[in-house]
Amino acid sequence: MTDQTPSPVSDLMPVLLRIAAALERAAPPAIPAPDFAAADAFVWQPEGRLQPVPRVNRVEMGLLRGIDRMRDTLFDNTERFARGLPANNALLWGARGMGKSSLVKAVHAEINARGPERPLKLVEIHREDIEGLPALMGWLRPDPHRFVVFCDDLSFDGDDTSYKSLKAALDGGIEGRPDNVIFYATSNRRHLLARDMMENERATAINPGEAVEEKVSLSDRFGLWLGFHKCSQDEYLAMIDAYVARYGLTVAPEQLRAEALEWSTTRGARSGRTAFQYIQDLAGRLGRPLD
Repeated sequence: MTDQTPSPVSDLMPVLLRIAAALERAAPPAIPAPDFAAADAFVWQPEGRLQPVPRVNRVEMGLLRGIDRMRDTLFDNTERFARGLPANNALLWGARGMGKSSLVKAVHAEINARGPERPLKLVEIHREDIEGLPALMGWLRPDPHRFVVFCDDLSFDGDDTSYKSLKAALDGGIEGRPDNVIFYATSNRRHLLARDMMENERATAINPGEAVEEKVSLSDRFGLWLGFHKCSQDEYLAMIDAYVARYGLTVAPEQLRAEALEWSTTRGARSGRTAFQYIQDLAGRLGRPLD
């Protein structure tokens, strides 16, 4: 007589198949490899994806006034990198609104406008996603393009330890920074850390000097430091004149000067950002779009 009793394994198989199918449906889809031919600029997303940016919000390099030395230095460094020559990571620090992030984007556009053999790619990573930098480097390392990885308004506060990921990606770890990647950051702080954060370290650490050095060493990963300072009145007015000429705005010189100075006074600052905000107001009153 044949034993017709089903085995425990055969009884469980349909259940196991259903569980496996449910897990496959619940699992996130695999992230496709980025298509770097889709654009010249990308934004790193928290889920580990590179989002193409078809049109970058940028200012023409010729309109950036009062920062000639920083402009030329960053352009030369970026041009060498685009040609495959040695170049440094760059930290653009200093006064707010003086064109730090605008300069990075303008230099990228100018390099590509001069027609390198292969377009230079700009990849922005947000401050809050900096811990994903090693994963981003993994996507960029094997690609034949060269990449400027850019983080705007980079700084660290309190117990934030994500700066360690940045240190390792820039100039540490076994692999180190890929040869086809350079890192540019902007910050209002030269050492990327709040002053009270550094003072607290000195006050509470067993060895204050070592505690501060460990954090300040992050800025040492940037071989190129470019300091941006508040502009003079003449430089501010030169920015205004450049924008007026670029956008073809018609206004009496005396009126332009008086309004521009009043605009900066009411805002308590003279900077490239303040100048452009005035130009936006002026163009709106004149009924002229800023193309």
